[in-house]
Amino acid sequence: MAGTNEQRAGLLSGFGAYGLWGLVPLFWPLLKPSGAIEILAHRMVWSLAVVGLALLALRRWAWIGELVRQPKKLGLIAVAAAVITVNWGLYIWSVNNGHVVEASLGYFINPLVTIAMGVLLLGERLRPAQWVAVGTGVAAVLVLAIGYGRPPWISLTLAFSFATYGLVKKKVNMGGLESLSAETAVLFVPALGYLLWLGAQGDATFVSAGAGHAALLAATGVVTAAPLVLFGAAAIRVPLSTLGLLQYLAPVFQFGLGILYFHEAMPPERWAGFALVWLALTLLTWDALRTARRARTQAARLAASAQPLSQPLPHQLPADGPSSPYAARGQ
Repeated sequence: MAGTNEQRAGLLSGFGAYGLWGLVPLFWPLLKPSGAIEILAHRMVWSLAVVGLALLALRRWAWIGELVRQPKKLGLIAVAAAVITVNWGLYIWSVNNGHVVEASLGYFINPLVTIAMGVLLLGERLRPAQWVAVGTGVAAVLVLAIGYGRPPWISLTLAFSFATYGLVKKKVNMGGLESLSAETAVLFVPALGYLLWLGAQGDATFVSAGAGHAALLAATGVVTAAPLVLFGAAAIRVPLSTLGLLQYLAPVFQFGLGILYFHEAMPPERWAGFALVWLALTLLTWDALRTARRARTQAARLAASAQPLSQPLPHQLPADGPSSPYAARGQ
């Protein structure tokens, strides 16, 4: 029963995390007349405040000293901070300038870009279905480029920046709260400096647009941290394959908002491009589930075949009582 409750809590946390990420396009327009860079700077500053309070409440400070003594890891954190700055800033600009659908495409094709980077940068080998999926994704980008009359640069930049961020985070190998704290700490000084400069120029909206607007800008820290906390709770409670399926919720919500709420245009050629992307993702999902099922079946067979060998025969049972290694392991 406890395991079932844990998995249910993990699923709810996963739905909450990806649901919030999917609905965040409704939030950024509320911050006008602030520009994308000002919103981004506030997001960096207030995110550090939120995660700092979380670390204080949890008393999780030991990792800071360890990180400071590792220059290579600090460098990777700086790279991650720079890449996520591009991703956050472009996404905010896209939403507030009528490109929600194109932004959602970036997160649809992100898994395909991640796979391609694994092949090109890490020398990974793909299964046939993965090759077909990547090829279908390339065809989708070409169709969309024809439809837009230009390459879908917003989608590609968001996809490549987030895939690079994921690659760097994998190498850093830190917890979600700790890594976000380190990244926002790197970003805090330049972000605060920009806001102070903007205020000195008389162009800051934090004070001039009223207390309600200031509160919304401060809320960017919660909007950033809350889904990450929920994601962390989900990641330790549900299988990776389940998280892989849940990740599509965010771009689905964003795509739906772009069409139904923001009323962005979707001519036939864009539908065709998105259909190819969804076909590629269907192939990836099917291949991942099939591979995971095969791995579980093979592991079960190996465990079954090894089971008789692990049981001692009657004449081999230890006679030394609790001091025997079998007794120590509870057997």
